[in-house]
Amino acid sequence: MKFNLKKSIAVLSNTPKTLHTLLNSLSDDWLLTNEGENTWSPYDIIGHLIHGEKTDWIVRTKIILSDDESKIFESFDRFAQEQENNGKTVQELLAEFTQLRKQNLEILAQLQITENDFLKTGIHPELGEINLKQLLATWTVHDLGHIAQIARVMAKQYATEVGPWNAYLGILKS
Repeated sequence: MKFNLKKSIAVLSNTPKTLHTLLNSLSDDWLLTNEGENTWSPYDIIGHLIHGEKTDWIVRTKIILSDDESKIFESFDRFAQEQENNGKTVQELLAEFTQLRKQNLEILAQLQITENDFLKTGIHPELGEINLKQLLATWTVHDLGHIAQIARVMAKQYATEVGPWNAYLGILKS
């Protein structure tokens, strides 16, 4: 599928509802368990998404669309949620994510992005030159990847409990 901003916005708009439906009323056994050392729990992933809403997607979109000569992005701290989430419930994190995403999609709409804007570029600190279309497509895929990650982390909690069906459950193999 070719990039389409309206189709991406549809996914980005649904992510908070999807996460709320999946996680809101679950016990800590589901929310705080990960896949082992140096992996994230669903709780951690929500915090990571919040940090992205604050410092990544819209911030970088504005840099690309700006008239500034320097279009260099700040590095993204993929682990900032470890400090920022302390003491918050998953319900608080989901509410914060929902609010930030709503605000960011409103900002995105206000920017009135055109087809010509998609080719404007910025400089990623690791990847080099990227264009706006790539950034916005990545935002969409990033959401989908973390939704899949949450499902996988949760599924693995029952990996030994499913018995012989394990052979048929691909999500337990990844």
